[in-house]
Amino acid sequence: MTAESPELPLAAAFPDADREQWQRLVEGVLRKSGVTDAAGDAAEDALATELQDGIRIRPLYTAEPSGAAEPTAAVGLPGFPPFVRAGRPEGTSVAGWDVRQRHEHTDARRANETVLADLENGVTSLWLTAGDGGVPVAGLSEALQGVYLDLAAVVLDAGADFEAAAGELLRLYTAAGVPLGAASGNLGADPLGLLARTGDDSALRTHLDAAARLAARCAADAPGVRTLAVDALPYHEAGGSTAEELGASLATGVAYLRELTAAGMDIDTACRQLEFRYAATADQFLTIAKLRAARRLWARVAEVCGASPDASAQRQHAVTSTVMMTRRDPWVNMLRTTVAGLSAGVGGADAVTVLPFDSALGVSDAFARRIARNTQSVLLEESHLSKVIDPAGGSWYVESLTDELAGAAWSFFQEIEGAGGQAAALRSGMVAERLARTWQQRSEKLARRREPITGVSEFPHLAEPAVHREPAPAPVGGGLPRVRRDDAYENLRARSDAHLAATGARPKIFLAALGPAAVHTARVAFAANLFQAGGIETVQEPASVDAESVAEAFRRSGAGIACVCSSDAVYAEQAGAVAAALKSAGALRVHLAGKPGERREEFVEAGVDSFVFAGCDAVEVLSSALDVMEVA
Repeated sequence: MTAESPELPLAAAFPDADREQWQRLVEGVLRKSGVTDAAGDAAEDALATELQDGIRIRPLYTAEPSGAAEPTAAVGLPGFPPFVRAGRPEGTSVAGWDVRQRHEHTDARRANETVLADLENGVTSLWLTAGDGGVPVAGLSEALQGVYLDLAAVVLDAGADFEAAAGELLRLYTAAGVPLGAASGNLGADPLGLLARTGDDSALRTHLDAAARLAARCAADAPGVRTLAVDALPYHEAGGSTAEELGASLATGVAYLRELTAAGMDIDTACRQLEFRYAATADQFLTIAKLRAARRLWARVAEVCGASPDASAQRQHAVTSTVMMTRRDPWVNMLRTTVAGLSAGVGGADAVTVLPFDSALGVSDAFARRIARNTQSVLLEESHLSKVIDPAGGSWYVESLTDELAGAAWSFFQEIEGAGGQAAALRSGMVAERLARTWQQRSEKLARRREPITGVSEFPHLAEPAVHREPAPAPVGGGLPRVRRDDAYENLRARSDAHLAATGARPKIFLAALGPAAVHTARVAFAANLFQAGGIETVQEPASVDAESVAEAFRRSGAGIACVCSSDAVYAEQAGAVAAALKSAGALRVHLAGKPGERREEFVEAGVDSFVFAGCDAVEVLSSALDVMEVA
């Protein structure tokens, strides 16, 4: 018989810590580091981070009011309005989310090979591109040969050919002996998404009418098949912010509800005909908050429209972002898609698509597709991510971020509605202009490396062998642009690659390291990282002791430009003479690593053309350097 263990007090012996105590500690650290002498809330504000959409991330979130807006909406219970915690009472905890992979081969036989391989290795539904840019509609039968259509849901993406593709898929169910009542998936009708992609509204009315007819047929004969895809990816891929992506999706969903109810469908049935598609990024908390906010917003729309609670839950399909994928060092994309896939699962998506790491390069190979499948398998089967409903719920940070994001998205939704609705806003250019401004602001951060891209703007590897893939079918265009975070740096690297192919060597920069290694190493590493991001090879010899030896080393290097690297103290003694010697030795341009401070004019007069430092416009520096070296 054992005695009962006494209760352990744990932290009970320590006094409670309050926000004011934490702020005083923050004040001391900021003061000692020279950041600011501010106190109280002002000191806390110094640690805040500005996001897009006017959202500000604070350093500490608690149950105590902090002066900033606190979450105002009840999160409810899983499966009940406002569906913040989950769209179903059980969340994804019963069978996990739907593992949905994309197939975009134009050859039906090859599409069938990848379809069967995916289904045999963990994928539970298919996202199949058909029509223009995908499998021909007449080839759907071959592409789906051997697929148990009563077990695997099929989601179509057929663009302008959605009516023909939908008709063929429904015919295949009947031919396979699958009752339409047992079928599941989505026919992929998205007339407004097609307008956003192409900018062509000549057939919009025809497409909307066709979608309404298909929806009526599915509602009557195939209740497990949804007709309309509210695809927010065109707005994300055009550079839109998270709130703009959400706002545009709401406006699109409302437009479809209007069309379906005008055609005679009741509001509950109309709501059940929609599936929403969102991008999942490597910003895990923003993605989690996005999906939670999307469900809350749509629940409010459905409520105002008179839908019942059972029909108000938003069906979500999350797809890892193409904007974040890089063409250089594509292996890093595995990390990005892993975080994005995790975020989608934690955020409560009903279906998740993890794009292969090489998808930005063309048609993915078998290895890349396997990694994409296994990413989800690990999250589900080994990490047991779906076993907990809304694991981020209850976090003051996540709840606050969800609330702020919902408010910003609702504002943009109201702007679109005020402009006449989604179709009118697309026709007028209002949406395109808004997204372009947002992307321009983000591009400035990317150019200054305030949003670093691993393997591209940070830690580039010029000697890494390029990864080549078969070109993918060209996507439809003519409407909103498609952007990637690495666009500016990819253009610079492409110029370097062309120069290498034409001359046998990359453009080079000489790093003039002054003083002992302990003095110059940090700035040498910074400069090498910066210039290699533009495809400029760095050349460095052992640290030089005087201006003449630096000039001689530059002549031997074969470089066209130079960058002086050392400490501010060494610059005060040697930078002017070294810059002058480099110019005399033929340097087309001389950079200096670090901010010039009060000695700017002195350095410029000596021959320094440009100063490079953390936060400088790296794209401008690199583009100008290639121009000077006549790299086309």
